[in-house]
Amino acid sequence: YPTWKRTLARRARESQMKRFCRAQAIQRRLEEIEVTFRELEQQGIKLEKLLRDENESPADQQAQWTNQLLYLVQKKNNLMTEESDLMIAVQELKLEEQQCQLDEKLRSYMNKEDTLKTPEDMKAEQEILKQLVEV
Repeated sequence: YPTWKRTLARRARESQMKRFCRAQAIQRRLEEIEVTFRELEQQGIKLEKLLRDENESPADQQAQWTNQLLYLVQKKNNLMTEESDLMIAVQELKLEEQQCQLDEKLRSYMNKEDTLKTPEDMKAEQEILKQLVEV
């Protein structure tokens, strides 16, 4: 087993572990965002009820509640933006994983001598190369 093959295998494992760790961190953050969404929703409901039910409250109090409600909406919008960015990162991780798998398959075909390749092998190699370019 040549050194360069061991090195490639080690690097592939390392990159796979990095992707896995990033995926776990993203998943944790998405779960945190979901919990925060629910909390903001509950706070927003309370503020809306206060605004609707307390018509005789001082104008200062109503203005404060309105400002709090607007702050909650802004916070929710920021979380939605972050969630959207995280979903893009998840898609990137999926594509990186797919690319890694295709690289590995392609490398196995390319390591074979051309004289030993069957027409099916050549066709499969071209197909994998095509998929890799698409990814």
